[in-house]
Amino acid sequence: MISARRIGGVLRHVSLMLVAVAVLAAAVLAVAQTPVLAQDQGWSLRDLLFPRRRERIEPPVEIQKPKKKTRSKPVTRKAEPEIPVVEKAPDARTVLVIGDFMASGLAEGLETVFAENPSIRIADRAKGSSGLVRDDFYDWPASIKDVLETEKPVAVVVMLGSNDRQSMQVGDNREQPRSDAWTKQYEQRAEALATGVKAGKVPFLWVGMPSFKISKMTSDMLAFNDIYRSVADKAGGEFVDIWDGFVDENGAFVSTGPDINGQPVRLRSDDGINMTRAGKAKIAFYAEKPLLKILGLGDPSGTGTLSAPAGQPAVTGPMPPAAPAAVDRTPPMLLSDPALDGGGELLGSAPAATPATQAPGEKLPGEKLLVEGVASEASPGRADDFSWPPKAQPATAATAGDKTTAITP
Repeated sequence: MISARRIGGVLRHVSLMLVAVAVLAAAVLAVAQTPVLAQDQGWSLRDLLFPRRRERIEPPVEIQKPKKKTRSKPVTRKAEPEIPVVEKAPDARTVLVIGDFMASGLAEGLETVFAENPSIRIADRAKGSSGLVRDDFYDWPASIKDVLETEKPVAVVVMLGSNDRQSMQVGDNREQPRSDAWTKQYEQRAEALATGVKAGKVPFLWVGMPSFKISKMTSDMLAFNDIYRSVADKAGGEFVDIWDGFVDENGAFVSTGPDINGQPVRLRSDDGINMTRAGKAKIAFYAEKPLLKILGLGDPSGTGTLSAPAGQPAVTGPMPPAAPAAVDRTPPMLLSDPALDGGGELLGSAPAATPATQAPGEKLPGEKLLVEGVASEASPGRADDFSWPPKAQPATAATAGDKTTAITP
């Protein structure tokens, strides 16, 4: 029989072995999870029970040099060359521009157009906040006479309406924009301004308004343009329509569009109201042609001298074109024309005149060949002339020597 003491000793030894195996397994696991240590330091079981501070060896890190940032060169358009402004002559003729802030932009564009012409001066008398509604701020119909007497222009350009979308005092009432009473009063004030210009015996242009970013404002400008067109026609002026230059193919407002050279540019500022430099030049482009017609110019830069109206100095400009040369044109001929085969004459009419070289009763060479089969005598030197010796050719103008006379006109 095995005593209990012996059994207890065996169990104690087994327990110690199990503890040793567990400790060894834990050590192996710890070694597997322990980061790489410096090889100059050893490792023992003590490190498991009482870990020491060890320096962790990190893998070498490759230091990369920062890449140089390359800045792309901004794409900039070549600046347009500035047009030299020549000094105006003392007797330069004046073109007067009146209206609101849009008229100021138009005047700026016209100054560029006539920058190289010393005989034309642009007088900008526009009032930025003016119009036909707020006559308490500036009354154009009442002031136009004094302005004309001061500037003594040869042409007037009118452009206003941007500030007129507001109520107007009509009698004792305050009328809202585009009501019946408001519209009637507005037409009367526009007619008074046009009549004042006409009274000064000065030709004038009334430049219409463009579209705007606000749709309600755009519809009001269309109604205003109808009034301006009617007033200008009644007063003997000319209405200049610029609407198509600031809308797309659908008639909607655009802030970017073709400039006077057809290149896409920004025409309006961010507010959708004011004009950029290109937009001002485009308004002037529309007004330029009718203005040149009034001034008697074909080229705003001027390359010649044209006669001016009585009492006005001569204006520099191109010479009038020469009269077209007379061209002798051949009338068109139809293959179905009866006159080609003699069908234009009636039966029994007088026979055709006999050529001077044809003897009476003699048949023509064509009739002899077709009817009798007899060919006409070959001319000397012709391909069918088989005579021998060859006949002498008649003298021509080239072989006539000094007997030839030159043809003089």
